[in-house]
Amino acid sequence: MSEFAKPFDGEISRFLKNDAPKTMREAIKAAKKDDLLDPTYPYDKRMDKDDYETALEESQIELVRMQRWITETDSRVVILFEGRDAAGKGGAIKRLTLNLNPRVANVVALGKPSDRERGQWYFQRYIAHLPTSGAMTIFDRSWYNRAGVEPVMGFASEDQVDLFFKQVPEFERMLVDDGVHLIKIWLTVSQTEQLRRFLDREADPLKHWKISPIDVAALGKWDDYTKARRRMFERTHTDAAPWTVIRAEDKRRARLAVIRTVLDRIPYAGKDEDIAIAPDPQICGAPGDQGELG
Repeated sequence: MSEFAKPFDGEISRFLKNDAPKTMREAIKAAKKDDLLDPTYPYDKRMDKDDYETALEESQIELVRMQRWITETDSRVVILFEGRDAAGKGGAIKRLTLNLNPRVANVVALGKPSDRERGQWYFQRYIAHLPTSGAMTIFDRSWYNRAGVEPVMGFASEDQVDLFFKQVPEFERMLVDDGVHLIKIWLTVSQTEQLRRFLDREADPLKHWKISPIDVAALGKWDDYTKARRRMFERTHTDAAPWTVIRAEDKRRARLAVIRTVLDRIPYAGKDEDIAIAPDPQICGAPGDQGELG
């Protein structure tokens, strides 16, 4: 392989060398590719590949059955994916939608708002992507940018964030009251695993596009994001629109937990109860069920 420049001039490697705690550096240095780095994670090793692929195929067939029900009943589904950077949102969404009709299951990943959008009501640009009858929208990041990255990185004022927290429970209740099936998923990994995944992206030129300036700027803001996440759960985990937290240290288990969360929450006809089972409670639950790891 020819030489290539590391993105952002190797800032992630520099963070590991100069700023990461010694225990984190040692854990990453000693880890093998398939090692799980979080000592509190309930499993000692990754899920067996064959078991995973069998369960994934069965679950994806069940998703196709769910999709048929959505179209036949004119149902509307909205799934929000949020979480720690590098927690595996993209990979989980890919497995969720792999065999679905893109005309039915639409993935939305909005970029930086335009000048016009910045002058609008905050939720306005997201509303434009809400599904019509017989369709599903999957948001890869969502209006919860205002609860996390925006206040942590100084892109939103405290008044703007307070207004968001005042409005979002009612906004989501309005969606649910109008018949939308709303599912909010938060994927989380340990700080050590997050840094390892960033380093992997930095070392692989095919993954450089996954690293953003925000990722680099946020390297030293783990605690700030933790505080923002805690406030977000306290203000927006409601009966009408609860959060589901999934520990994603093992990507295989996390992807299955995502799919099973969706299958469990959508009341589609013909559900195979042996396949559409509840997600693993050892890695999946409401905020607080997984401690302070979210």
